[in-house]
Amino acid sequence: MNALDRAHVAWGDQLPDWIEVLVKGCMQQSQNVIAKQLGYSSAAVSNAINNKYGGDLCAIEQSVRGAFMAVTVDCPAVGELAADRCNTHQRAAWSPHNPQRITFYRACRSGCPNSRIGGKDGQ
Repeated sequence: MNALDRAHVAWGDQLPDWIEVLVKGCMQQSQNVIAKQLGYSSAAVSNAINNKYGGDLCAIEQSVRGAFMAVTVDCPAVGELAADRCNTHQRAAWSPHNPQRITFYRACRSGCPNSRIGGKDGQ
């Protein structure tokens, strides 16, 4: 049984298109390479493929759609932005040394419709 077959077993008839893209990417390159491109661990990618990921699955979906499916979002800080880059900026820690990171940090935490971070303080 190949990885795509395993994903079909894990997800059943509801296999999302982005999971199929993720699996095919892992089959063409490697799971480690794809995980690194997405900014996740290989274990997180494996768990997402096997429908066992306990974290924010929507964040992984957003990263896959941006990195491999050319999906963009309308970012209040910079306009059109690849969905995976949006996810990366949301996950980035505060840094007072880079004006662009400060802009993203604030935008992601002040009502951006693409953000999964709640409140002004990121809680």
